[in-house]
Amino acid sequence: MEKEFKKPEGRPVFPKKAVITSGMPYGNKELHFGHVGGLFVHADTFARFMRDRIGAENVIFVSGTDCYGSPILEGFRKQQESGAIPSDMTIHDYVEKNHKAQKKTLEAYEIKPDYYGASALYRGSEFHVESSREIFEALYERGQLKMMSTPQFYDPEFKVLLNGRQVVGKCPIEGCCSEKGYADECDLGHQYMPSELIDPKSMLSGKKPEIIEVKNWYFSLENFTDEMQEYINELRANTNTRKYILNTIEEFLKKPVIYVQKKLIAANPKTYTGEGIPEKETFDAAYAAGLAELTAAFPAHEVIAEEKKPSVTFVFASLDDRDKARAALAERNINCRTGKTLVPFRLSGNIEWGVPVPECEGNKDLTFWVWPESLWAPISFTKTCLEERGKDPSEWKDWWMGGDSKVYQFIGEDNIYFYGIAEMAMFAAADTPAGEPVKIDYKKLPQLVANRHILFMDKKASSSSEIKPPMAQDLLAFYTPEQLRMHFLSLGLSTKSSSFKPQIYLPEAEREGVDPVLKEGNLLTNVFNRIVRSCLYTVQKYNDSVIPEGTVDEKIKKASEDAILEYERHMYNHDFHRITYVLDDYIRLLNKHYANNIKKAEEEGGEALRNQLLVDCFYGIKTALLLLHPIAPTGCETVREYVGLSEKVYDWNYAFADLQDVLETPGVATKFLPPRFDFFVRHESQLAQMKEK
Repeated sequence: MEKEFKKPEGRPVFPKKAVITSGMPYGNKELHFGHVGGLFVHADTFARFMRDRIGAENVIFVSGTDCYGSPILEGFRKQQESGAIPSDMTIHDYVEKNHKAQKKTLEAYEIKPDYYGASALYRGSEFHVESSREIFEALYERGQLKMMSTPQFYDPEFKVLLNGRQVVGKCPIEGCCSEKGYADECDLGHQYMPSELIDPKSMLSGKKPEIIEVKNWYFSLENFTDEMQEYINELRANTNTRKYILNTIEEFLKKPVIYVQKKLIAANPKTYTGEGIPEKETFDAAYAAGLAELTAAFPAHEVIAEEKKPSVTFVFASLDDRDKARAALAERNINCRTGKTLVPFRLSGNIEWGVPVPECEGNKDLTFWVWPESLWAPISFTKTCLEERGKDPSEWKDWWMGGDSKVYQFIGEDNIYFYGIAEMAMFAAADTPAGEPVKIDYKKLPQLVANRHILFMDKKASSSSEIKPPMAQDLLAFYTPEQLRMHFLSLGLSTKSSSFKPQIYLPEAEREGVDPVLKEGNLLTNVFNRIVRSCLYTVQKYNDSVIPEGTVDEKIKKASEDAILEYERHMYNHDFHRITYVLDDYIRLLNKHYANNIKKAEEEGGEALRNQLLVDCFYGIKTALLLLHPIAPTGCETVREYVGLSEKVYDWNYAFADLQDVLETPGVATKFLPPRFDFFVRHESQLAQMKEK
C-alpha cells in the first residue's frame, strides 16, 4: 500500500483525464520557430505536467499535420513549377515528406505527443473520414446545415475556380491591419464573403477574377449569437479562460454593420450632381442629402454618426438586411467596410484534394473545407491513439465530453474565431438531441489556451510575409532543446506578443552582452548543474556516496512547499512564464543555501552541519526535479539516475514526501560522478566560443 502524504488545502483541481491538442501546422512546409516556440513547447510542457500530475495513462496529447487546404495545393503547385520537387511527385507524397520532417523536428525538441498524425495519411486519416461523416450527419439531422449558393472567384484566363489562397486582396473588416486578405478570410483570421474582398487579384493570371455562384454546405453559425454570449458569460464567471480570448470572441457577437465614409456619402451619385467630393462649403448639405437617400434605400437599421469620426456606422438586424444595404451601395459605386459578426460557416468546397463530404440531397463530389475538418481532426487522432493503446476508439467521447475529463486546445490568437466560436457551436449542436435547443455548455467543451504572437526581431514573421521565420531545426545548430524550451516558455505569450531575438541572427558588430536566448537556460547549465554537482561531490567525499537521513530545515521545507504550490497554480492557469520565475527563485535559493553553509561546515569541521546541508539540498533537488521535469526531461533523467531517485520523484502524489520516500533504494550509494560533469549541457558551439574567449 502506497504511503499517503498530507497535501495542503485550497489547491487547484485537475481533471481525472485530459486531452491536450496543439494547433496543426500545414503540410506544405517544415516547422519554423513559431510553430515550436509559439505552441508546441507550451502544449508539450503542459502534457508532461499532466502525465506527472494525474498519470500518463490518463493523458492523451495529440496533434498532426494539416494535409488539406488551399495553402498546401498552392505550395505544391509552386514547388513543382520551380523544380524544387520532382514533377512526378504526388500531393500525397508531398505532404508525407513534410509530415515526416515535422515529426523529426518535434522529436529533436523533445516534444512528445502520444500521437502525431496527419489528416490524409495512415490510420489517422481513416478515422478522420469517419469523424467528418459523423459530424456532418449529426449537424444535418439536427437541421443545422444549409446548402447555399455563394460567390466564388473564377479566373477566366486559366478557366478555373480559384481556391482560397489563389486570390489575394485587402481584408474588408473595419480596422483590420492584415497584410493579406484571401478569398474568404484574411491572414489574421477574419471571415467574410468573397464578394466583400477589396481589390481581389488572381495569383494565377495576376488579373482581377470574375465571381460566379457556387453551391456549398454551410453551418448556420449566424444563429448562435445569443448562445455564444451566454457561453462567454459562463466562462467569465466560472473559469480561468484568458480574458483576451473572451474579449476576442465577444467582438464577433455584434449585430451586422457596415461602415461608409462620410465623404463618399456626400458624393452619393443619387443626390450629388457635381464631380468628385463636394467642396467644404457644400459638404454638409451634400452629406445630409446623401445620408437621407441611403437611409430610405436601406432596410430597417440604426445610424451611428459621431461628429469626430470620418465614417458612419449602419447597424442591421440580420445579415440579409446588411447584404441588401451593401447591394444598394454597390449600385451607387460607394465602397464600404463591414464589421465583425457571425456569418454562415462554410463546411464544403470543390477542390478534389480533401476529405469527402457525404452525398446528401443530390449534392455529391464535394470535399470539406480545411478549416472545419481541421477542428475535429484532434478527435480523429484521439480515436487513433486509443486504438494504439488497445482501447475502443469509441471511448473518445468519454475523453472529450466526459464529466471527469477535460480537453485543452493550444492555439494561436489568430485562430480564436475558428476554435472559440465555430468549433464550440458545431460541437454543441452536433451533441444536442434533434429537436432540442442547443446549449453551448462550457463543461463539456474544450478549454482554449490561445497564445499571443511570437515575433522575430520585433517583427511578425511568417512563411507568407516578407520577413521569413528561421526554421526550428536550424536553431538546434546553435542552442540545445532545453535552452530553447526554457526561453520560449519565459516569453509570456499568455499575456502579450513577445519577440524572439537570438544573437546568432545579428551581425557580429551588433551582438552585445549575453544572448537573451541563453538567459533562462543558464539556470540549468550554470546554477542547477552547480548545486547538483556540489552535493554529489560532497557526499562522495565525506559520506561514501550515501545521502544522509535527517529532518529538512524548516526554511527549506517551507520554500519548497511554496514553490510547489505556486508552480502548480501557474500551471493550472497556463502562465508558463511565471513558472520559469518560480524555478529561478527556488533553484537560486538552494544554490545560495549551499554556498553560505558549506564553507562554514568545512571551516568548523562540522560533520553534523554538513550532513544537515546535504539533507536540505538533496530535498531541494528532489523538488526542483519535480518542477523541471515537464520542461527539461532529459537533463532531469540524468540527475535522477545519478542521485538514485525512483520515478516517484516525478509523481505529484509524492510532491511533499521526504527524500527517503522517493529514493530507489534508501541507504545505497549514489552513482559516482566524474569531474566536471554536466547534467544540463551547453551546445557544442557555445562550448567552442567559451574556449576561444
